[in-house]
Amino acid sequence: MQTYPTGYAESHRIAEQIFREILPRHGMAVREEQIALCHEVLDTLYNKEISLCEAGVGIGKTLAYLVACILWQMHRPSQLKMPVAISTSSVALQDAILNEYLPDLSAVLLAEGIITAPITAVVRKGKERFVCDARLAERQAKAISKGSRQKGSLRMAENVLDLDHIPGLSRYDRCRICVPQSCPRDCFLRLDCRYQQYLRDSMKPDIQICNHNYLLANASHRLEERPLLLRQYQALVVDEAHKLPDAARQMYTETLSAQDMDDLCSLLQQAHFKGLSKRLRTVFLTLSISCAPSFAMPKRKISIPFSLTPFRQAAIADSINLLQYIGSQPDMPYYLQYRLAEAESLLRLFLLDVPTRILYLEFSADGQLTFCAASNRVPQLLRSALWNTREPTILTSGTLTAAGDFDHTEQLLGLAAYAPLRHFRAESPFNYRKKCLLYIPARRAAAVPENQYLADQIVRLTVACHGHALVLFTSYRQMRNVYDALGGRLTFPVFQAGRGQNRSIQQFKQSGNGVLFAAGSCWEGIDFPGDMVSLLIIAKLPFPIPDPVSNYERQQYPNLRDYINAEVIPEMQKKLRQGFGRAIRTEQDSCVVAILDERAGIGGKYHDAALAALPTCPII
Repeated sequence: MQTYPTGYAESHRIAEQIFREILPRHGMAVREEQIALCHEVLDTLYNKEISLCEAGVGIGKTLAYLVACILWQMHRPSQLKMPVAISTSSVALQDAILNEYLPDLSAVLLAEGIITAPITAVVRKGKERFVCDARLAERQAKAISKGSRQKGSLRMAENVLDLDHIPGLSRYDRCRICVPQSCPRDCFLRLDCRYQQYLRDSMKPDIQICNHNYLLANASHRLEERPLLLRQYQALVVDEAHKLPDAARQMYTETLSAQDMDDLCSLLQQAHFKGLSKRLRTVFLTLSISCAPSFAMPKRKISIPFSLTPFRQAAIADSINLLQYIGSQPDMPYYLQYRLAEAESLLRLFLLDVPTRILYLEFSADGQLTFCAASNRVPQLLRSALWNTREPTILTSGTLTAAGDFDHTEQLLGLAAYAPLRHFRAESPFNYRKKCLLYIPARRAAAVPENQYLADQIVRLTVACHGHALVLFTSYRQMRNVYDALGGRLTFPVFQAGRGQNRSIQQFKQSGNGVLFAAGSCWEGIDFPGDMVSLLIIAKLPFPIPDPVSNYERQQYPNLRDYINAEVIPEMQKKLRQGFGRAIRTEQDSCVVAILDERAGIGGKYHDAALAALPTCPII
C-alpha cells in the first residue's frame, strides 16, 4: 500500500477548495489547467523532485505555484520550515509577485481561514541596487548645480531604498549612491544604515524573490563555501525558466572591459599610486590597440573570436607582468589587490589554450573593447550549482518546449541525464481556432527590396485593421529602416520602442489605435490586453544571432544541418511562441497574426518549423 508524506492529501484537497470555491467567490474563473498545474507543483514538492512545467498563456501559473508552495509550507513540521525561493528574469514579475499576487492571495486565504498569519515575502537583489545613505549624503552635498529633476530623485532616495523604484535617477548618480562592493567598517552611519536593516529583515519572510543572476551567484557562494546571499531555502521555483540558460551564460562568462581598465587606473590614482596608474594606462592602451579589428567597425555591438597574434601576446604579457608588480606593492590596499588579481587572471586565460573557455572580443557601438572568456560547460555548471542539491524545484515558463519537445531545454539546463525528472504541459485555455487568424503572404517579387516590401505589407495590414497593431522586429536597425520606408503613409499614430524606451510603449497603450514598432524585450513579458493589439505582425522569424559562442557550438556537430536542427530551430520556435503570445492575453481578445518572413511561407524552408511552434489556428 502506497504511503504519502504528512499533509500530502490535505494539501491537494485544500488546493481544490481554493481554486473551485474560494477564488471564484472573489471573482476568479475556474481554470482546469491552473488546477492541474497546482497539483503538479504539490507532487513535485512532496516527492522532492524536479519538474519542467510549461504553462500556456492565460493559465495563471504564478497563482498556481504560489498556492502550492503556501500549502506545502503550511504542512511542513515547524522544525523543518525554511523559506521558498522564487527566481524570475524580470523586475516586473518580481514586483507583481510581491505587491499584487501575494498580498491579494494572503488577504483571501486569511479571510477564508486557510492561513492564520499573512504571507511574508522579500525581494533579494545585489547590493548595487540599493541606496547607501553615506554615499547619498556625500553626493547630495556635491550636487548643488543639479537640475530640479535630478535633485528630486536624490531627495526621493532618502526614503526609497530600492534604486529600481526611483524614477529619473541618472546612471551616473545611481553609480555614485549605490551600496559599494565592500562597506567600510568605520562608516559613521553603520548603526542606522537602511541597507543593513534590510539585510536583517530579509532573513524572516516565508518567500524570497530574486532574479536568475542572484540565484546563480548564491549557488556560487554555496559551492565556494562563502556566506550565502539567500537564506537557506527548502524549495525553489524558477519562473521565466526559459531565460535561465542566458543568465547562466552571462554568469559564467568572465569579462574585462575598457571601462574596468579605466576604473582600475582611477582607483590606483585615488589611492596615491599616480605613477603606477599612468604606467598601467599606457599598457592598457597598447593592449587595446593590439586588439583593434582590421575591418571598419559597424555602429553596433559586435563580437569576434579571439586569435593570439605576436603583437597581442606581447601586449597581454606586459599587462600581466605590470598587474602582478603593482599588486605586490607592500602598501597596496586589499580591495585593489583583489581587482588587480581579477584582471590578471582574466588576461592570463587569453595567453593559455584553456579547453573549457570560449575566448572572444566584444566591441560596443562606440568601439569600446571587452575581453570575454565564456565557459563551454554551462549545462554542467548549472547541474552542480542548482540541481545536485536535491531541493525540490519547479521550472516553469510558457515556452519550455520546441514543437512539443522538452529535449532542447533539458540540454541547456543540464537536466538531459537527470533522473527522476518530471514533465508537465498545459496548453493555453484560449480558443485560438476561433479567436486568431494566421496570415502568411505570398512571396515578394524579387525586384522589391526587403524593407520596402515589409513597409508595404505593414501599411496594407494596418489600414485593414484600422491600426491597433504591434510590429515585432528581430533587429533595431531594420525596425528603423522599415519605419523610414513607410514614408508617412500611415494615418495612425506610429511609435518606435527603442532600447529601454518604455515611454513609447505607454504612449502606444494610450493612443487607442496606434501602431507600435518594437524589438528586443517586447517579444515577451509585456501585456497588450483588449483591442490594443488586434493585429500582430512578425517581420522576421526570430533566429538567434550568431556569435563566437554559437560558432563554438556549431563545431560540436558533424555538419551544419544537424546543428541547425538541434540548436537553431528550437531556439527560433521558442522565441516565436513568445512573440505570438503578445496576440491574445484574455478570453475576450481576438487577433490577426501576420508572419512576413518568406521562409515561413508555403514552400519556405522553415514553414513547417514555424507552424509547429504555434497553436493551431486558421491560416489565410
